[in-house]
Amino acid sequence: MLNTFLKGEKGTRLRFMGMLLSAMLVLLSVFTLTQKGLNFGLDFTGGYLTEFTTSQSVELKELQSFIAKNHNGEFELTAQGNSHFQLREAPSASATANSLDWQSAVTQNDDINAQVLSSAYIGSQVGDELFDQGCLAMFAAMIAVMIYLAVRFEWRLAVGSVVALVHDLILVLGLFSLLQIEFNLTVLASLLAIIGYSLNDSIIVGDRVRELLRVQSNNVLSPATIINNAIKSTLTRTLITSGTTLATVASVWLLAGAPLQGFAIALFTGIVVGTFSSICIAATLPELLGLSAKNYEVKVDAHTQTLLDMP
Repeated sequence: MLNTFLKGEKGTRLRFMGMLLSAMLVLLSVFTLTQKGLNFGLDFTGGYLTEFTTSQSVELKELQSFIAKNHNGEFELTAQGNSHFQLREAPSASATANSLDWQSAVTQNDDINAQVLSSAYIGSQVGDELFDQGCLAMFAAMIAVMIYLAVRFEWRLAVGSVVALVHDLILVLGLFSLLQIEFNLTVLASLLAIIGYSLNDSIIVGDRVRELLRVQSNNVLSPATIINNAIKSTLTRTLITSGTTLATVASVWLLAGAPLQGFAIALFTGIVVGTFSSICIAATLPELLGLSAKNYEVKVDAHTQTLLDMP
């Protein structure tokens, strides 16, 4: 059924509408990142992390209000289950006193009857080093991708793949900024996985476009028709691959618990937008840049042409 939407002018129109939507989402993501920034976790900021359980199920908002009465500084409370909670405090001189106050309050209250499981200070130095190394690894991966694409593809297809890759990363970061989901080291690792997955989708479509352009060196079909045919021929494979991967990531998201939730959300979003961008950006942008079958015609010098013309 999807293949019918990619026929003729309708398919071309849908691809360009998708690219326009992608451009709007990128602008929105950049605006959100500049205004709200990322909610960096303790891996990067450091601070005090306390985990505790309650004897009975307690509403998160009620527990947060109760702790706020016995806590003078800023804190973030998250639920890890029905009766399992995690409280994060920023590093400060009064954090130790605050921790003693609210911990005493929740453990001595008969309605809450909390039990502290662990309380520790997490320094940001290791997180800063890992963040710098992770960003360096992501930058090196981007450079390697650009070199690979420049060698493998004609420059228009290479530019489309790189733009699609940057688009995917920006949208994932924009989602984390918009929803203020904690950005930690596992999320940073998922961005490296998204680079590989997004590139795989773009290369599959780009390879097929290149093959069809070489076959259509007589310019019988327009570049838009050739790109539509390339997408149709790879669409089933792309949907099956993305669908099975999304099912696995969704299982991690729902069943693996809070520690891997950010990783699963980032990877799930990256796979969805990566599949979308491989069609609407990686295959459409080269068309706007003037990609045609002429780019793959074999150039023959005058001497060789004379030999070919000889009877």
